[in-house]
Amino acid sequence: MTTGFAVAAALASACCFAAAAVMQQAAAASEPESDSLRPRLILDLLRRPLWLAGIGMSFFSYVIQGVALAFGPLVLVLVLPLAALDLVFALPMVALRRRRRLTAAEVTGAACTSGGVAAFLAVLPPPAGIVAPSVGDWLPLLAVAAGCVCVLVPVGRRRPGRSRTALYAAAAGVMFALLDSLTKSTAGLLRENGVGTLAHWEPYALLLVGGTGMLLAQSSFQAGSLTVSLPIIDTLEPIGGVLMGAVVFQERLATSWALAVQGLGALAAVAGIVILGRSPWVYGRM
Repeated sequence: MTTGFAVAAALASACCFAAAAVMQQAAAASEPESDSLRPRLILDLLRRPLWLAGIGMSFFSYVIQGVALAFGPLVLVLVLPLAALDLVFALPMVALRRRRRLTAAEVTGAACTSGGVAAFLAVLPPPAGIVAPSVGDWLPLLAVAAGCVCVLVPVGRRRPGRSRTALYAAAAGVMFALLDSLTKSTAGLLRENGVGTLAHWEPYALLLVGGTGMLLAQSSFQAGSLTVSLPIIDTLEPIGGVLMGAVVFQERLATSWALAVQGLGALAAVAGIVILGRSPWVYGRM
């Protein structure tokens, strides 16, 4: 019952995130390049109603995902909404609005993504793992995530165009994967301790990581098209989340032949991400 509820919440989160990303990128793309990676970028965007609407939708998506994480394993909840199912949801919405049919490539991309996710979930082991990892479990993960960002961002600042967008998006994907892990931990603490959760470090790390991830994501949106940034985020966030779930929360992954099925499913989903990411309907031509 709880797993079914987590799946429904995860799908709702994906639908909200699809609309949120399009609105945020449309607003951020018009900001000057000099504001990239600076808090001023966020301050300027706060004056844009479209961006505020996107942030509101994104926050709602995040709340729904937090509910899903409170009831389901990180592996299940992340693979469902973030393996580009947001793109699958976005395409029909845009097609309906523009009164056009989806192209064969877009249908193929949606089928690859949906089928890949379905294959991954079909052989997923029953939920298991720990609810509240110790600080010692978190430290290596925090160090790796911080190291990735410290490498990707400086290199991105020295690169032009698509390379900068991709590197910023990769850094954002790492932060979002960490954010999802912290969200699961905080949600578990809330279920167990209520307001006593404020005595733990996770909620405060959640705010810091969330703010950093948002700045990186908006900087990637500002630097270039969502056809570059969103597929990278959509790929790295669930992959990172799955690995973090296995390492920190000791969630079980498939083994033997089932692992091969999950690998093929993941490859199909990534292929679908790439195909859908090239659609002009979803990004900036609405």
